[in-house]
Amino acid sequence: MALPTSSVITLHINGEKFTLPVDHRTTLLDALRERLDLTGTKKGCDQGQCGACTVLVDGRRTVACLQFAVAAEGREVTTIEGVADGERLHPVQQAFLDLDGYQCGYCTPGQICSAIGALQEHAAGWPSAATDDLRPESGPPPLTAEEIRERMSGNLCRCAAYASIVDAVAQAAGTRAIQPAGTQADSEEQAA
Repeated sequence: MALPTSSVITLHINGEKFTLPVDHRTTLLDALRERLDLTGTKKGCDQGQCGACTVLVDGRRTVACLQFAVAAEGREVTTIEGVADGERLHPVQQAFLDLDGYQCGYCTPGQICSAIGALQEHAAGWPSAATDDLRPESGPPPLTAEEIRERMSGNLCRCAAYASIVDAVAQAAGTRAIQPAGTQADSEEQAA
């Protein structure tokens, strides 16, 4: 007896429910873009390496090209279209706009969703590979430029807007990205 290869699923996306038939091999990315016309989530490498398709699933960063749509059923998916509060931009969106955290803009939706997830992880005290003190009682590590770069490392920008992206994430967090001692930014501050 052959097993079914498709199902009718209900996805919760940006506070709305969408019911659609999908082949079990359909990725969340393809369901969003091709079936639901939510094209803000971009298709980049289709291999989980560039981060252009990053969305939030139950508040956590997910590369939608590696997630099957059927696995997202019953979970809350937030795409770039659902990040703003009506006409009011999310603080990360506003920071990207204020500090030119984009150039061509193709990777920006994934960068913004990733930054929102990264800041939530940081606030919850989750360490990154750049975190020095891993003891739970030490709380969230300082949000240095190195810490931001490490947390955002899964998102590539072919235009190389990385410095502005780090500054935008820091601004959205309500802090200033702290550069390691002896860097160019440090020298400029001392000269001023």
